[in-house]
Amino acid sequence: MNTGTDISLDMLMNSENPEKALKNVQPFMVLMMYYECAMMEIETKLKILNKEFALKHRRNPFESIKCRLKSPVSISEKMKKKGLELTIENIEDNLTDIAGVRVICSFPEDIYVLSELLSEQDDIDVVCVKDYIRNPKPNGYRSLHLIVEVPIFLSNEKRMMKVEVQFRTIAMDFWASLDHKLKYKKDNLKHPEIIAQELKKCADMSTAMDYKMQEIRNMLE
Repeated sequence: MNTGTDISLDMLMNSENPEKALKNVQPFMVLMMYYECAMMEIETKLKILNKEFALKHRRNPFESIKCRLKSPVSISEKMKKKGLELTIENIEDNLTDIAGVRVICSFPEDIYVLSELLSEQDDIDVVCVKDYIRNPKPNGYRSLHLIVEVPIFLSNEKRMMKVEVQFRTIAMDFWASLDHKLKYKKDNLKHPEIIAQELKKCADMSTAMDYKMQEIRNMLE
């Protein structure tokens, strides 16, 4: 972005309402609009792929799409954690998950089919792939993460914007949502490792169910 406008870290951290202070900064609002447009582009592409897939195969490759923009407070906290000055340029250059799209699929196989179809579109640039399905995190977290760049077309320019796209099955999303809710409570336990072990078992069980259901679907087809 061609602007040298700084977002004052002091203004945010010393404000009684840093989220409101940050939202009042016009360049920041413009940047958020860019990310929202990029998110809409990805959502539209996925919905078109869903329509085409459903027509060809008589079933939908995904159940739902969830979109979210990272909040101003979360952005400022993440930049502070990275030790970076809170400027428009630094935000755009160093954060890749401001715009997020989560795609909930029925089966693991559909995750890879859909992500490949999206990645192969000629106006999509894949920046990074993190496959936590084939390589789960130690706690059992599973999801396929793509960082992609997609063009948005404005009145006077075309811009490439980054969007994080997460692909999960229903079971993976259910587990991740509960783990997120429980992680704050785990900090107050005397033996959090026991809870962690139980959650890992649940993750493994839900994965086994995902692949068993996929196997049944393949038998039916």
